[in-house]
Amino acid sequence: MTYCVGVLLDEGLVLASDSRTNAGVDNIATFRKMSIIEKTDKHVICLLSAGNLGLTQSALSLIAEWATGKEGRLNVNKAKTMYRVARIVGQALREVYEEDGESLQRHGTEFNATFILGGQIKGERPRLFHIYSAGNFIEATPETPFFQIGETKYGKPVFDRILKQSMPLAEAAKLVLISFDSTMRSNLSVGLPIDLFCYESDSLKVAHYRQMGEADGYLSGIRRQWGEGLKRVFIDIAPPDLDG
Repeated sequence: MTYCVGVLLDEGLVLASDSRTNAGVDNIATFRKMSIIEKTDKHVICLLSAGNLGLTQSALSLIAEWATGKEGRLNVNKAKTMYRVARIVGQALREVYEEDGESLQRHGTEFNATFILGGQIKGERPRLFHIYSAGNFIEATPETPFFQIGETKYGKPVFDRILKQSMPLAEAAKLVLISFDSTMRSNLSVGLPIDLFCYESDSLKVAHYRQMGEADGYLSGIRRQWGEGLKRVFIDIAPPDLDG
């Protein structure tokens, strides 16, 4: 399992992903699930992947092949809008399905591969998309400014309660990391390190990226402070009158 988050803000984007793909008792594997395509002063494109690792890697390999070829229609480096990039990612998923879908079905395996796509192409605003296994997608809006893929249920409540599109990037990054801490505490299939990318609108460059692991003091602080804060709030709330 995995957990990935993308948040669309007035100031830009915050994107983050964990790195765990298998969490059996004696089989823990780590693979990076964030891919960034940067062409300074032209575009910054970030992809987060969840689902069957073989399928998402195949789709990413196709996108990389097309980006080095002469076919402009499927070349993300020649796309004029983020919508066109989303179409290219969707086409890659459809081609992987055509190649592998029938074989997976014969082996009783579901075709499960999804992406969060965020970024900006010069000439338009930053945009955020959730791309489904079928290759179709939806775009984030002011009413729904964040997407999650993978193990989503534990990290969603903090977004529903706190997230505002007007948040500064750093505050939204803090919220994203709290969401990851809540998820990792409840589900061992999500694990460190976390890739965190904060993109400033119109910068058209990768300026704020970091990978956060076990030794990261900020993550340790979040785990301690958030846990202690929740306990304090719980204690401060008066218990119900059990006799009505």
